Amino acid sequence: MPQDNSNWQQQVWGQPAAQPACPPPAPSSPQQPYYMQPPKKSHGWIVALVSVLCVFALLAVGMVSCTSMFASSMGPLSTSGVNDLDYLTGDAVAVINIDGAIQYDGTTCSPEGLKAQLDVAADNVHVKAVVLRVDSGGGTATAGEEMASYVRQFREETGKPVVVSSASMNASAAYEISSQADYIFTAKTTAIGAIGTVMQITDLSGLMEKLGISVDNVTSADSKDSSYGTRPLTEEERAYYQNQVDQINETFIQTVAEGRGMVEDEVRALATGLTFTGMEAVENGLADEIGTKEDAVAKAAELAGVEFYVTTEMDPVGDSLSSLLGLMSARGATADDIAHALKELENDGSIAH
Repeated sequence: MPQDNSNWQQQVWGQPAAQPACPPPAPSSPQQPYYMQPPKKSHGWIVALVSVLCVFALLAVGMVSCTSMFASSMGPLSTSGVNDLDYLTGDAVAVINIDGAIQYDGTTCSPEGLKAQLDVAADNVHVKAVVLRVDSGGGTATAGEEMASYVRQFREETGKPVVVSSASMNASAAYEISSQADYIFTAKTTAIGAIGTVMQITDLSGLMEKLGISVDNVTSADSKDSSYGTRPLTEEERAYYQNQVDQINETFIQTVAEGRGMVEDEVRALATGLTFTGMEAVENGLADEIGTKEDAVAKAAELAGVEFYVTTEMDPVGDSLSSLLGLMSARGATADDIAHALKELENDGSIAH
């Protein structure tokens, strides 16, 4: 619609200005006086103005008329990205997808994003259990620690069971999160576990020397530039960082032991930093059963004590505008739909001014 409007404006405003009427031929007789008639004023601008107002009126009517169609085909927009839960009338198992690196990016792979989804599931009386569909190789240790605490808090405060369905990978920080669930399913070939912590510091000083690059770090303390990669670590600095890694890894082991009901020494023996197959994980206690996503949903319903239920996917949380554009593209929404959706986002505060 906006494109048609733009073309129409070019057609209207691109017209040449109205020319004054040509004067009549001069009288043949000099005795007959001749008065040139003044040029008539053009009223084209009035027509153009009225036309523009009509176009805007039609746009407004179109935006209003498409509201019902847009809502029925796409569901109401919300900042949490959850649509289907608003229409539940019976018991349900909600599925939250944790797909990607664990980090602070606002999605369900982040503390903020996961908590937002869990809060929605906690507040909805129809949601009786949650399944975490995990496909992640881990990520930031602190993010994993926070997300694990949110899962544990959700179970303790709501009494709603949480079951994990492991996809191709459920490792490191992702497994730390999974360990706080009531039950963990895994495929036979899932790479699961990888309990361990790593800190990477790259020394580029040798390469920089070959390239003739010299860097002078002016610091407030000798070790302030230890992680910049412009020089090798000293033995004291290496020991310092190793101690940090050991402390972080110990919290990882404690979290898993608490969530899985295992002795810390048992988990410590499995904290090799390497993954296990799903079959090995069931044997060593890091997972409970080989099964599919559907098996995890059925188990969640069983733990919740519900027999008749529906399964609802909770949409992943992300950037509101990016998610909106992706949804529009997938469903073939029109320009009027987009205009209305942006108005909805503006109204609920998703777009900051």
